[in-house]
Amino acid sequence: MASARSHDGPGPLRSAGRSIGHALRVPFTGTARGIRKATHAHGAGESGLGKLIELHAVNGAGDVMITVALASTVFFSVPTDQARGRVALYLAVTMAPFILLAPVIGPLLDRLPHGRRAAMAGSMLARAALALTMSGAVATGDLELYPAALGVLVCSKAYGVVRSAVVPRLLPPKFSLVKANSRVTLAGLLATGAAAPVGAGLQTIGPQWPLYGACAIFVGGGILAFTLPPKVDSAKGESRAQLVPPHGGSEPRPSPTKPGTKGGTKTGGKSRERRPGLRSVGPSVLHGLQANAAHRALSGFLIFFLAFLLREHPLAGQSAAISLGIVGAAAGVGNALGTAVGSWLRARGPEIIVASVLGLALGVAILAAVFFSTVMVAALAATAGLTQALSKLSLDAMIQRDVPEEVRTSAFARSETLLQMAWVVGGAIGIALPLNGVLGMSVAAGLLALGASASVRGLLGAARRGSPHPRVA
Repeated sequence: MASARSHDGPGPLRSAGRSIGHALRVPFTGTARGIRKATHAHGAGESGLGKLIELHAVNGAGDVMITVALASTVFFSVPTDQARGRVALYLAVTMAPFILLAPVIGPLLDRLPHGRRAAMAGSMLARAALALTMSGAVATGDLELYPAALGVLVCSKAYGVVRSAVVPRLLPPKFSLVKANSRVTLAGLLATGAAAPVGAGLQTIGPQWPLYGACAIFVGGGILAFTLPPKVDSAKGESRAQLVPPHGGSEPRPSPTKPGTKGGTKTGGKSRERRPGLRSVGPSVLHGLQANAAHRALSGFLIFFLAFLLREHPLAGQSAAISLGIVGAAAGVGNALGTAVGSWLRARGPEIIVASVLGLALGVAILAAVFFSTVMVAALAATAGLTQALSKLSLDAMIQRDVPEEVRTSAFARSETLLQMAWVVGGAIGIALPLNGVLGMSVAAGLLALGASASVRGLLGAARRGSPHPRVA
């Protein structure tokens, strides 16, 4: 009897321990299952898109950790005048070389069609190593911080280019590219919003702690990248796209060819092969790029200009930190809303959408310049976020519709590189401009007006004529 009791005695304790362990695990396992269910819905799990959505969320969380660490060092830790000098130095040391490197990223990655998973994993692991490198200099703001920040920027944009090229390979059945990009983008936004307060909390422990967090996140992302389906590395049927035709000439559209033959044009009895380019598919994509460049330039301008303006002249009745938080939250909400609306609109009339949202952003910018106030600044930030998201998703739809499949992934790489360069130009204008609210909003309106003058007429004309290549049902 005694031995039986001694054998049975630990049973209730083990049961209680298992119950407690289960209760502690439920919030995490339940949340993980909910996230997995959302990311893998509507066939995304079977196609592999769900894993890419999760990878992009990890990418956004890691990037925002590094942003928190750099903002505290470069921007918040010193007086405004000194901060402007530091940010100008940051732009000079990181952005200027990036302008030279950005045109190389797309063509370089075009040469690695069989290593896309490795390229994304490499960008993650490189940022993990660079985050550790920056952790030693982030407290003092020494110059070695800036080359490491340049490396992080290049790796982040290289990941973005590869990710854009990968999405078409992972589309579930009856799933439009614009909807897929909406899901991926929204996951990144949600992860950024969740990770930002975590990074701020780590910042209170020490300036290097957000970088330690970024390192851990990127290591996990590097492992996750290799779980993508092998078809990500397939380059079957692909070739490289050109934004401009060779020798500055007018490139005709490639004629349809039979399998096993090369397309081309005959000159003097000789067949000359021509690769399809973005100019060979009608004006919609090029005008869409021009409009999106205006939105990206506005985004870069507002980030830098409002950061300094609101630090020196906070919104009425608010501190500088609260003012920046209000504008940042408005932009984030607008971006998320634009992504959600873009998913609902699918590929309906992308030229009209791009022209409309550009006009909307221009109208709000003009109102912000004429009636400069707290409400108008927040309204412009929200509108900029919404219109940039809708415009980019519509550009994706036009690329899907008009660019031949064999060069579509390359076209995404080229377009993303050009848009990043526009962001750099806008940011440089924002850092150089005097801290005058009315002047800043007038410049913002001018950037949008320049984009509208270059693109809206062509977009509306293309919409009236219809697509020469109706590839989307």
